[in-house]
Amino acid sequence: MPILNVKLNSKPDPVTTQKVATLLTDLTHNILKKRREVTAIQVEYVQPEQWFIGGTPTPLGSRQTFSLDIKVTAGTNTKDEMKAYLAAVFSGMEGILGKLDTASYSVIDEVRADSWSFGGPTQEERYVTGGQSAL
Repeated sequence: MPILNVKLNSKPDPVTTQKVATLLTDLTHNILKKRREVTAIQVEYVQPEQWFIGGTPTPLGSRQTFSLDIKVTAGTNTKDEMKAYLAAVFSGMEGILGKLDTASYSVIDEVRADSWSFGGPTQEERYVTGGQSAL
């Protein structure tokens, strides 16, 4: 835990995929203090002509953008950590993808501990029983 879903408006590229996965794993571990070994990332590519900003498609190379949705256990990060993480994600993604459109979105979803799990037990169960949390 956590789980990250990132979408890129470009054609699939294994080198870019690996760079994005490495960046997000490192930032999630270093800034949000999440365990690297249970951080899962899904990278998806959306054809630029199917990605719209302001109702206009983003033809290949015209507007580079991404979206990121990350789920973490509610209350496990401070506002300052989340602020630093979101800024670092944008900067890091710009380093990989090039100049980004401002319509590049990252969302940290804080999910209640009793509402999700990895490997079976909920995060709340892990806390109550003294099991290792997803931090």
